[in-house]
Amino acid sequence: MNCSLCSQHLRPKNGCSGCTIDDPNMPKYCLECRIRNCAEIQLYGKSFCYECAMYPCLRLRQLDKRYRTRYGMSMLENQENIRSIGLEAFIAQQQIRWQCPTCGGLICVHNAKCSNCSYKIYVPNTISP
Repeated sequence: MNCSLCSQHLRPKNGCSGCTIDDPNMPKYCLECRIRNCAEIQLYGKSFCYECAMYPCLRLRQLDKRYRTRYGMSMLENQENIRSIGLEAFIAQQQIRWQCPTCGGLICVHNAKCSNCSYKIYVPNTISP
């Protein structure tokens, strides 16, 4: 996922630097994430799940289902977008998609609130966590 939309990255104090960076401020569950620590990706020096021969693996499909259900975002769709348009274009696309209509800040994918003004968006087809 785009780390800039993560609640841990957006928190004002001790914000996380992202899944690919070893950061002492990273929450324990992120440090222990099976996808972040995927042996296949590490073994073959890949950067993205779609580059793996096992893509999409069971772990990623489960994560995708959880994110589609709770947050209205698809990890598999994100992977396919990165593959087809590249990382820079994907991030630019995400900046537009998740931009707050009130202040221009970023909407957090986990709580659907703007990181600047707390404006809350409605995310269709989701179940509140």
